[in-house]
Amino acid sequence: MSKKSGVIEREEVVIRFSGDSGDGMQLTGTLFSDTAALFGNDLSTFPDYPAEIRAPQGTVGGVSGFQVHLGHSEINTPGDYSDVLVAMNPAAIKANAKWIKTGGTIIYDEGNFTEKNIEKAGYEKDPIKEEKLDSYNIIAAPISSMVKEALKDFGLDPKSVLRTKNMFALGMVYWLFDRKLDYTEDYFEKKFKNKPGMAEANKIALRAGYYYAETIEALSPTYKILPAQIAKGTYRNICGNTATAWGFVAAAEKAGLKIFIGSYPITPATGILEELAARKDLGVISFQAEDEIAGICTSLGASFAGKLAITSTSGPGMALKSEAIGLAVMAELPIVIVNVQRGGPSTGLPTKTEQADLMQALFGRNGECPAVVIASSTPSDCFHFAFEAARIALEHMTPVLLLSDSYLANGTEPWRIPKMKDLPKINPPFADRNEIPFLPYKRDNERLARSWAVPGTPGMEHRIGGLEKTEKGTVSYVPENHELMVKLRAEKIERVVNEIPDLVVQGVDSGDILVVGWGGSYGYLITAVRELQAAGHKISLVNFNYIYPLPKNVKDVFRRFNKIVVCELNLGQFADYLRIKHQEFTYEQINKVQGIPFTINDIKDKCIKMLGDE
Repeated sequence: MSKKSGVIEREEVVIRFSGDSGDGMQLTGTLFSDTAALFGNDLSTFPDYPAEIRAPQGTVGGVSGFQVHLGHSEINTPGDYSDVLVAMNPAAIKANAKWIKTGGTIIYDEGNFTEKNIEKAGYEKDPIKEEKLDSYNIIAAPISSMVKEALKDFGLDPKSVLRTKNMFALGMVYWLFDRKLDYTEDYFEKKFKNKPGMAEANKIALRAGYYYAETIEALSPTYKILPAQIAKGTYRNICGNTATAWGFVAAAEKAGLKIFIGSYPITPATGILEELAARKDLGVISFQAEDEIAGICTSLGASFAGKLAITSTSGPGMALKSEAIGLAVMAELPIVIVNVQRGGPSTGLPTKTEQADLMQALFGRNGECPAVVIASSTPSDCFHFAFEAARIALEHMTPVLLLSDSYLANGTEPWRIPKMKDLPKINPPFADRNEIPFLPYKRDNERLARSWAVPGTPGMEHRIGGLEKTEKGTVSYVPENHELMVKLRAEKIERVVNEIPDLVVQGVDSGDILVVGWGGSYGYLITAVRELQAAGHKISLVNFNYIYPLPKNVKDVFRRFNKIVVCELNLGQFADYLRIKHQEFTYEQINKVQGIPFTINDIKDKCIKMLGDE
């Protein structure tokens, strides 16, 4: 990094905002991220919510955090360790002490470091000394008292005054990283357009923090992260849930269909239902069901009626939807089931991330019940894979399970908005009205997809349901017919492989180690692999998005590497699945089940050990 007139230029930086659930840390982090994105930085964010709805104030269980990693070059993760921690209370120090870089900056609200709050957080007297943080750059800022002073003549009640302290902290960070206040002040104008007093109060608190930082020597010099070199286009910051919803809307338009979502709210998938429900202007029909079963069953009804049908959930809801997914397989109706994975089993860790629903997605149904399984890998590519899931479901007349996770759902990154003309057309196999008599389970030769006859079409009346059928749609208990239909349904899913892309090796085509990942761990894996490549190691990465069926070239890729290590946030589900599908290879594993993503060092340390063993 270079130093120039009191400003240090850096390639990247990680900032974490942390405090009680009521301290507004999610909003603070979001506003900082949006400002960084508008400036032109690449970035990745990680909101970290408490699992308990009403955790006791001031306790570690109630800490809410928001981490943002921004840089001048490509950013793939929210970062392992923070350069700057903004801690609004002692519990925030307790929750984050081990995640701060040695010598990093800690800004805390000294007004909240009372004897009572220190005790609630599990400390005796001094959190800084007890965590051995004395050598760090510690800024004990009188945030609470200064917002009280700044707004003393504003006529606000004490609670409303203290609600602005997060903006004071944000102002300090804006000064530290040489950011303008304009975007955030515009946000206040829009948010509080009917309450101009609150807009002005937040502006005053923001500026007070900015000017306070300017006057204290402890926050000198400031840091500057230059804009990233990115492809031309229109960008916006987007989270995985929003990107998923928009991918479905785009797919419906390209298929010439209306979209229906029937879902029951569940963390962390609710954002998909909310975003689609807000898109009535684009023809979305949404139904907030009374339970998970009603959610998928209404969507199945919509699919039967000729709509692009979606249902969204997380792992516990997937368990409840399993019988209806089986019905969709038997009836061969197109529907996309989104599972935004979280820590389990049962209620588990509802606000934390995990990749442990893979076997459930692959095999969690009765009978021979194959369905396509796809996984998104970044917040922005949730758009692409939602579109892909809808395309495959519609064109192949099958349920598709789309796996996301809490990290992707809530994390954000810049997204280049595509043009609708650049997206492929989707062609649902609607039944030809001239085909009389209509045979509901007659298949095309290429995909084995049956025709889609919308109810009410004259001459195309047919039976549908969970019982086994013949080609004519009549119920059949003939053993040979059941086996034939089971095999046809399985072969139909296998033929999807002809329309999915080959695995892409990131790095050398052959070498010592192939790191294998799937879904949402991509950012951490590619960052670790690139750092090892830069150190001269012959190591590469493949990340799977198409899980069932697997891409055609898996065997060809795997055989070119001496060792294969599978990395996933579970105890080894994808590794076991690969052992079933490709037994000829040996798979080592890197696993983590802590409700948090990998760190880059989790991957690098294991790979370096494997290289040393070799």
